[in-house]
Amino acid sequence: MVRLLLGAISALLITNTQLLAQDVRLTEETASVSVEVAGKLLTIERIQDPSHKLTNDFTKTSRPCPPFCITPLTVAAGVATVGELEVIDFLETSVARGNGLLVDSRLPEWYQRGTIPGSVNVPFSTLEPSNPYRDQILVALGGTKSGDTWSFATARELTLFCNGPWCEQSRRAIVNLVEAGYPPEKLRYYRGGMQVWLLLGLTVETPNA
Repeated sequence: MVRLLLGAISALLITNTQLLAQDVRLTEETASVSVEVAGKLLTIERIQDPSHKLTNDFTKTSRPCPPFCITPLTVAAGVATVGELEVIDFLETSVARGNGLLVDSRLPEWYQRGTIPGSVNVPFSTLEPSNPYRDQILVALGGTKSGDTWSFATARELTLFCNGPWCEQSRRAIVNLVEAGYPPEKLRYYRGGMQVWLLLGLTVETPNA
């Protein structure tokens, strides 16, 4: 009788473990999210292997500071700091409708190695005031210029990210946008960046692929 009971418990534990291993969800209610961006259907989910571990540069815990210092939670007054679920919701509700852009602020070589699905690459350095082509980028984001005055009334909503809490590239991009006159309420800062995105096993897109 005891053996039968132990056998039943063991079988139940194995079954439950198998079910959990095959069902690594975004939330209790949501397994994955599919969204169409620029005519392409994107699906964001988590890696289903619960034994999966990072093996790339994002496993590092310590980097020289400067330049790789811990960034503050708030990068500019009025700019919301968001997490992964908010990034996914932004893709669904703003990017998919053409009202917003998910901006990867890293340099192109990092972007090409893997990014969040649906993002566009606007390197932080291109938003520096010293860039002679910055006005063209601001226009592409929806700004309009009259003389020396900018209007961002019809500008897109932006969520910006880079490599993670130790990377200041998206922070610098946001600060430069705000100083140019971009409305803080139209900007969001995903502080976790690629490091936390990967740590949670979320889908990564390789642009060259």
